[in-house]
Amino acid sequence: MIRRWVRALAIVMLASLTVAALAACSTGNDAAVFGGSFTFVSPGGQTEFAYPVDQRGTVGNLSGPDLSKDGTLSLSDYAGKVVVVNFWGSWCGPCRAEADDLDAAAAALAGQGVQFLGVNVKDTREAGADFLASKQVSYPSIFDPSMRTLLSIRGYPSGSIPSTIVIDRQGRVAHVWLEEITDPEPLISTVSQIAAENT
Repeated sequence: MIRRWVRALAIVMLASLTVAALAACSTGNDAAVFGGSFTFVSPGGQTEFAYPVDQRGTVGNLSGPDLSKDGTLSLSDYAGKVVVVNFWGSWCGPCRAEADDLDAAAAALAGQGVQFLGVNVKDTREAGADFLASKQVSYPSIFDPSMRTLLSIRGYPSGSIPSTIVIDRQGRVAHVWLEEITDPEPLISTVSQIAAENT
């Protein structure tokens, strides 16, 4: 009995190591993430979360191919700015519905040291690029078909597309929406407050 248990444990451990090794492998189209202390915890079905300054954790350096042109995009490209990260897909109806509101918010907040950054997930490059062109989205997006960026955020629900994370000037998660942004004004107000912080 003990031998069977030891053998079963060894198989589980080997499988876990194999999965971890495969997840660490990267192709030219994969996004990458390094480090981060933030762990998402959802208390009972909420879709919006505000984090006080002393409870904020960092996310890793989200990075990957630029969806619209050659080169890569990285969260670290915007060090010292407030970054609004929006996870989206061209196949997602709510993503299409919120695109104009997000772009309006990006324009309204640009003068406050705020950068919007999209992360295009579970999509093809052509479909994602067509979406940006048709919606005339003014800010860049990382191409991440495998969702490595989203899956790297501990505890973050992978089915929450669209969702939006606000990163403060110190690289910490300040606010999260696990839903479509249906009105730009609350987003603008929240991000303005985060941009005005002196911490």
